[in-house]
Amino acid sequence: MVNHGEIFESDDTLQTENFSKTKSNGFKDETYELEDWQRNNPHLNIEKGDLKETELKRNLKPRHVSMIALGGTIGTGLFIGTATPLQIAGPVNALIAYIFMGSLAYSVTQSLGEMATYTPISGSFCVFNTRYISKAVGFATSWLYWWNWSTTFAIELSIIGQIIQYWTDAVPLWAWILIFYFVLVAANFVPVQYYGEVEFWIASIKVIAIMGFIVYALCIVCGAGRTGPIGFRYWRNPGPWGPGILVANKNTGRFLGWLSSLVNAAFTYQGVELTGVSAGETSNPRKTVPRAINKVIFRILIFYVATLFFLGLLVPYNDPELSSDTSYIASSPFVIAIKNAGTPVLPHIFNAVILTTVISAGNSNVYVGSRVMYSMSTAGIAPKFFSWTTTWGIPYLSVMATSLIGLLAFLNVDQDGKTVFEWLVNISAVSGLIAWVFISVAHLRFMKALEWRGVSRDELPYKAKYMPWFAWYAAIAITIITFIQGYDSFFDFNASDFFTAYISLILFFALWIGALVWYREPIMRSVADIDLDTDRKEIDMLIWEEQEPTNIWEKFWGIVA
Repeated sequence: MVNHGEIFESDDTLQTENFSKTKSNGFKDETYELEDWQRNNPHLNIEKGDLKETELKRNLKPRHVSMIALGGTIGTGLFIGTATPLQIAGPVNALIAYIFMGSLAYSVTQSLGEMATYTPISGSFCVFNTRYISKAVGFATSWLYWWNWSTTFAIELSIIGQIIQYWTDAVPLWAWILIFYFVLVAANFVPVQYYGEVEFWIASIKVIAIMGFIVYALCIVCGAGRTGPIGFRYWRNPGPWGPGILVANKNTGRFLGWLSSLVNAAFTYQGVELTGVSAGETSNPRKTVPRAINKVIFRILIFYVATLFFLGLLVPYNDPELSSDTSYIASSPFVIAIKNAGTPVLPHIFNAVILTTVISAGNSNVYVGSRVMYSMSTAGIAPKFFSWTTTWGIPYLSVMATSLIGLLAFLNVDQDGKTVFEWLVNISAVSGLIAWVFISVAHLRFMKALEWRGVSRDELPYKAKYMPWFAWYAAIAITIITFIQGYDSFFDFNASDFFTAYISLILFFALWIGALVWYREPIMRSVADIDLDTDRKEIDMLIWEEQEPTNIWEKFWGIVA
């Protein structure tokens, strides 16, 4: 007896010659020949005599899905990475950059939401790129996206020890990296419902902390701290626009500072697309994913825009602590704002929150990377063994492969922490931008295929807003940003800075051209060849039992998450 998870329950049986299925929840008793089952479900990789588990389990609840997305998004980029745009772009320019990137992030999640609810599978857009654009694009973007989250795991690991050094340096940095490496890898081998529950509560700490900080910041701005009423004091002196960078002309230099802050903003926003990535392990994805997608705009406005607005009021761009070398966490604008206000003990509390946040983000990084690797395997663009799962539905080889890249964190032991951080942030951010471009392109192809088949988007489980204009807006704008983001490497050219800025683009084109040659296919599939049916029909057959909140506590988290 074999459990195939997301489609059938434990009473399913797979026999040598016949595949028999009995299901009481909305199914009639049916018997399939194994060959028929293989044709309808090629992603299961089931052959006679080969009964390896290759299915994930749909055990994530709606609140889990939303908090996994928050867990992957709210991390180092927000709590520490915002120091750089504040310092080089100033409070207003940084705020404009985050609002602009927020609009692109919102567009991308709308595109992904429509596709992921139509065909809710693990890895989502990595598979969609293969089906809707071409196998070569799917190959290149999937491997690059996997690399993105794997290196982000290394980033988070490299920072955990530096955060703890805010209190003590008795334990060496390499020891903290090693300890948390094994802790986070082990956490990704537990059944997904337990992983989702742990991630839910850890991410809840982030939500409470950020909401609390916004209330605290409002009080400090109005005069509750030792600085008295601050208002827009720092927008007048030293000013709202930043000092300008790279060139003598201040106006041009300020514009270049704004361009630089876009990369930091992109890294901060990465993860908003995780609701689509986790769709393959979500219970009732046709309702869960749209709910999570519709709340993305509120997350952007509250957790990013509102937070950065108050940070710009509380921390002047010329505050020396923004470039502090005393400890890594000391450069966090959150901690600087609290210190400047003179609130005792709170810096230590917030440092603990940031530590929890980074651990949670690292946990999400391994989860997302392993699910992307799994989806690549089922799509035929990675070795088949990466789709093998435990009886709990954990793609254990994918988890191991993803976690191995986290060992890059040990680079931080012998090099300056900020140098390594900036290097990895650029590589990760640009990889994420490339993924965003092709989510929008895949959605444009998806809409074209629906039109060719005569299917109205009004009939879809979720219809993305402002399309196709938003998809074109995101695809064009993000493409431009991806190509110009390394402009500063040309002012004082050296190979190291150039490859740091453009290695992800170079890698994408190498993978894409190599895949085109290998697969010998057109650059883009014809509309008639786009596959809209695989994995969708099975979901259409399922009848989900919706469990409504039964008490105030559950209703509260239903709204928040």
